[in-house]
Amino acid sequence: MLRGSPHWWRIAVVTAAAGLLSAACGSSTTSPAGGGGASPTHSPAAATSPAASPASALCQDAAALRTSLDTLTHVTIGKGTVNEIKSDLADVETKLRAFTATAKGQFQAQTSGLKAALDKFKKTISDLKAHPSVSTVSAAVTALREVSAAAGSLLSAVGPQCGSPSPSPSA
Repeated sequence: MLRGSPHWWRIAVVTAAAGLLSAACGSSTTSPAGGGGASPTHSPAAATSPAASPASALCQDAAALRTSLDTLTHVTIGKGTVNEIKSDLADVETKLRAFTATAKGQFQAQTSGLKAALDKFKKTISDLKAHPSVSTVSAAVTALREVSAAAGSLLSAVGPQCGSPSPSPSA
């Protein structure tokens, strides 16, 4: 049944898309008002006025990372999307390095967790490219869910320091 038939790819892509939808909706790292589902009015810890110094640079880097993660978590995993995923993944890694440098040791547990999840996802994408199958698509979807969860943890931890993330990630 699998020999030469593209039918199994359709099943894999539908399964992956359902998994991505679940991952994107479940961890909500992409909410426009903020990462961990906190409303913009939830900022008692952010009562100190946002300074135009390290905190704002950190918040800008967090917003850029959030936007990059949003792009990555809304891709359809499949045979024809591997290069797009690799490009999106490289962008997330670049944004994470910038955030980590700006954070200067803050949020180390969360940034390490996200880096580990990204490394695992990168490996599953390489496996998918080398050996496309339903099982490698499934492994990639599972790894992407882990990225989404780790990203949610990091962005939730940053939330109190940044208040609501920069209103427009296009800055």
